[in-house]
Amino acid sequence: MDSHTSSSAPPSQPRTNSRWSEPSGGDRGSYGGGGGGGDRGSYGGGYGGGYGGRGARRNDRGFHGDLQPNSRLERELFDQTNAQRTGINFDQYDDIPVEVSAGKNPVPEPIEVYTEETIGADLYRNTQLCNYVKPTPVQKYSIPICRTGSDLMACAQTGSGKTAGFLFPTILTMLKNGGALDPDNGRRKVFPTALIMAPTRELAIQIFDEAKKFTYCTGIAPVVIYGGADVRQQLRDIERGCDLLVATPGRLVDLIERGRLSMCNIAFLVLDEADRMLDMGFEPQIRRIVEQEDMPAGASRQTMMFSATFPHEIQRLASDFMNDYVFLTVGRVGSACKDVTQSVEYVENNDKLETLMRFLSGITEGLILIFVETKRSCDYIEDRLSCEGFPSTSIHGDRSQREREDALASFKCGRTPVLVATDVASRGLDIPNVTQVVNYDLPGNIDDYVHRIGRTGRVGNTGAALSFVNERNGNIIRELHELLQENDQECPDWLKDIR
Repeated sequence: MDSHTSSSAPPSQPRTNSRWSEPSGGDRGSYGGGGGGGDRGSYGGGYGGGYGGRGARRNDRGFHGDLQPNSRLERELFDQTNAQRTGINFDQYDDIPVEVSAGKNPVPEPIEVYTEETIGADLYRNTQLCNYVKPTPVQKYSIPICRTGSDLMACAQTGSGKTAGFLFPTILTMLKNGGALDPDNGRRKVFPTALIMAPTRELAIQIFDEAKKFTYCTGIAPVVIYGGADVRQQLRDIERGCDLLVATPGRLVDLIERGRLSMCNIAFLVLDEADRMLDMGFEPQIRRIVEQEDMPAGASRQTMMFSATFPHEIQRLASDFMNDYVFLTVGRVGSACKDVTQSVEYVENNDKLETLMRFLSGITEGLILIFVETKRSCDYIEDRLSCEGFPSTSIHGDRSQREREDALASFKCGRTPVLVATDVASRGLDIPNVTQVVNYDLPGNIDDYVHRIGRTGRVGNTGAALSFVNERNGNIIRELHELLQENDQECPDWLKDIR
């Protein structure tokens, strides 16, 4: 199926014998991606059985989670029905060039396979339950590097396994060192050992979902906190036991100010999508959390930063938080994934909606993610598409957390196979079976473009990205032209003439 073919029928004509003629509420499981969001209730580490707060009951390893298997939980965590599967190009990841710029310490050899010797018995068991076959390049290098205690800045293409790249060494070292004792203060204050920060609620939830799998039966209790959700429930979650905390910066600052969280035991600090975390929007909060609270400084903690893009100015800024770090690059810094077929089409703004509907009429399978510039456009385009018979939903910053979760769940299971989104969905989200990304509105910079199209073509699967272009996009055209050429994509002559 060529995802770039279009139907000649105008959007208003009936769409019979196609996916779009199905009722939007039907069973569209064949289009589905990962598990649904739905009513997630308590996200916290309470599943692990900890009893939280100062003096909380610890297991034999000094953590707050369960060590005993739980068959019901195991089925829930490791259900492969809608899991992201490796694609036909997965083995080609080994051909991607890798560069390591070392600090003072020698860089260890990469691991080639997952075994009990390379990642320990607990983590190896959980990778088998996840059906992990072999490490991706970023995992091959990041795991042994971080196990030496070195700080790490890692840049690898979208969909290449960065989440496991920082979770695995963090969990391995936590298991080796055991849980840290809480200071004798703060009756209801909680003292996590590892902190992972992410820029969006959805990415924080996704990292937490992965952490639950990898910490299963290890005794480590993960918890997630983020804005827009019931803070009382999140407080109950951390009080039940919190060893590994996944957080968005705003909610983390809130709970620190309330005196309910302390950073004094943090031995592992991870920034996912680190370039976004250190831009002008988040940098003041990150500096406060890392430098102005009670978090151990410098060599007293291990710091890891991961992203698919790392502009030079962000690399310089990131070095403020790291000590003699290793810089790992898989492929060229900021490059797009070559498993995504990129195309551009010249479309004036007034013609975009009609062009989009013609384009959608020619797609018969897979999930379609459409990026727009504004929240208002997001709602408008979703409404128009739904009225024209394209089952759609949307996600943006003004929707409530429940609405955002429900929209993602509906999209993942294929009930609404079109998701219209602002850049809140551009980073980190790993949704299986997204076969097509459409840049209805191009972003303002090439890094955001790379992250957007990286929602497809993940873990060796192929995907396609279509971008609508006109004279209003002059600020990104030169870099877009260079990126298309670098990735051996079709580059129309008219593109380089736009200024």
